[in-house]
Amino acid sequence: MLLQQLINGLTVGGVYAVIALGYTMVYGILELINFAHGEIYMLGAYFGIIFLGIFTALGLTTANLPLALLLTVILAAAFCAAYGFTMEKVAYKPLRSAPRLSPLISAIGVSIFLQNYVMLTQGATDKVFPYRFGEQRVQILNAEATVLQVVIIAASALIMLSLHFFQKTRRGKAMRATAQDKTMAALVGINVDSVISLTFVIGAGLAAVAGVMVASYYGLVNHFIGYVAGIKAFTAAVLGGIGSIPGAMLGGILLGLVESIGAAYISSEYKDAYAFIILIIILLIKPSGILGRHTEEKV
Repeated sequence: MLLQQLINGLTVGGVYAVIALGYTMVYGILELINFAHGEIYMLGAYFGIIFLGIFTALGLTTANLPLALLLTVILAAAFCAAYGFTMEKVAYKPLRSAPRLSPLISAIGVSIFLQNYVMLTQGATDKVFPYRFGEQRVQILNAEATVLQVVIIAASALIMLSLHFFQKTRRGKAMRATAQDKTMAALVGINVDSVISLTFVIGAGLAAVAGVMVASYYGLVNHFIGYVAGIKAFTAAVLGGIGSIPGAMLGGILLGLVESIGAAYISSEYKDAYAFIILIIILLIKPSGILGRHTEEKV
């Protein structure tokens, strides 16, 4: 039973971690909590339904399902990356020198706008993922995992590993330098605007991948799913230490495990409340998070 819950927890925890990476990357660069990030994840789920529906109609899912799914994920990530890029240019860039409260309110406004935009264009009712797959089960000791769960866990691990190595590339180092000091980064020749845009593009692309994975896992999406997932991913980022990429990964995995084990051994009715309980405890005990570092206020 415990091993089964660990598998379930790793599945949802991996998704939370992928979404939390977008939160923590933007916060690390701009010290902005992008509350619209959950809506980008929601858009990714809708794009997944749309593109896979198109491929199903064209017969590609029958001919080659893995290729259809891969194309769906790539297209959903590309479209959501475009949304992330536009969102940064329109809603956040003009407010970079404004007080911190201004971009925060702008983020909430973008979140509400995207929710209503999707509701008006796609309808207010639940949408069904057009294809069910991965229902075959794999025996792991005395527990079982569906093929889809194995794929989600493996994909999440691959994304996190790729982002870890991306930090060591030239672009990754430019992002880290910009996060430490934007002025000094600009003085040594780093295009800060380009780095910030890239951060939003990568974060939105990751959120879209998570959206497609969740849509295929639960089979249903609606225009509200970004709110709860966004809050949980934000909690995961705070739990691990917001601004820390390893912290976001750790926080997402831990949150998924706590949710799954809590639902199994305490009560499934409070499943969504565990994230908020953890958030309150962490803010009271260690506000900087597990891997976060306390920073002195600049004067």
